[in-house]
Amino acid sequence: MYKVDLAVDQSEQNAVERRRAAESARKERIFNTRLRVMGLDLQALEQQVQDRKHQQHLEKQRDKAYDFLRMSHDEALVQQDNTEKQRRADLHSDLTKFWSTYQRAEDSRDADVNSDRMGALTLSVPESELGPASMQIFEGEDQAAKNRQKEQMKITKRNLSVQKEDNERRRMAEKHRDMLSGRGLMYEDYRREEMQTLEEECRRASRMALDNYNHALATEQAERKREERRREETENLAEMWHTVTSDMMMERSEAAERPGGGRPPGVLADRWKGMSPAQLSAIHREREAQCEEKQKKQDKEKSLRLSFGLHLLKSSQAEEEEEQRVAEQRRQKRAEMDLYNRQLAKEQQIQQEYLDKIVYTNKPTKDYFLQFNTSSR
Repeated sequence: MYKVDLAVDQSEQNAVERRRAAESARKERIFNTRLRVMGLDLQALEQQVQDRKHQQHLEKQRDKAYDFLRMSHDEALVQQDNTEKQRRADLHSDLTKFWSTYQRAEDSRDADVNSDRMGALTLSVPESELGPASMQIFEGEDQAAKNRQKEQMKITKRNLSVQKEDNERRRMAEKHRDMLSGRGLMYEDYRREEMQTLEEECRRASRMALDNYNHALATEQAERKREERRREETENLAEMWHTVTSDMMMERSEAAERPGGGRPPGVLADRWKGMSPAQLSAIHREREAQCEEKQKKQDKEKSLRLSFGLHLLKSSQAEEEEEQRVAEQRRQKRAEMDLYNRQLAKEQQIQQEYLDKIVYTNKPTKDYFLQFNTSSR
């Protein structure tokens, strides 16, 4: 086997490339907004530009109003926060003053036990005048009270400093979080405004491209309508000439005859001039036969309806008789039940009279009930 270099037919590939190039050139002509200026309404475009500028101005004014309202709200919140902090500080200072004035440690009931004034109080009164009830501190009892109080004060001070540091750290974290949220809101506003600008540019470009495409489509549609109107006029003229020169206008009898089948047989419908007497008589006979057949069918249906009505009448009578019989049985059962109920009521009344007049004649008195539960046993 030897390899043979055969010439490849590139005509089909070349045709595809030509069509692609033509489509690309057509797209450039249609969608090129700088070169294609035919069919543009400059006044309408200028009006749209003015409307858009006015809309943008209104949007900027609205954004400024919203920013001012947001700033006023922030200032009001800050003022309210400062007022709340000042109120808490005043309340704390008033509470501290109240503690220092009306709840002093030296004015408490156990001040002489926990302070150094115990020696002075003890020395001011002679021991001979003090009794056993006057003794409050004994020798060897609770000697480390002062050291314990100092340690407790140190622990309390340390806890207060830790709480203060935690509060300061929490306040700084909240302030940092608020600052981050404010920056996030500003960034979102900036991104939203940028996206709106990009969307408006895209919409403007799409509108211009759509206008250009609509103009090209309208031109193409107008050209197509002119071509269709020209073709329709040519077809109408040809049809008029054919009608004038046709066998129908000439009224030739042999033009309606044909060897094949048809309705009527052997006749062209568009050239037929009428029926023969034999054909008319055949049609009349067929119509009479159809009338007779229809009359027979109607008579048969009438007899069927009568028989069905009679059957329905008999069925309804049988149903009425059955209903009457069932109603009579129900009435008899109801009468028997009423008789049984009356007899039963009479027996119950006799039984009740027997119980009231014979059995339950000895009714217990109040003393009978009072004899029970008179002792613990």
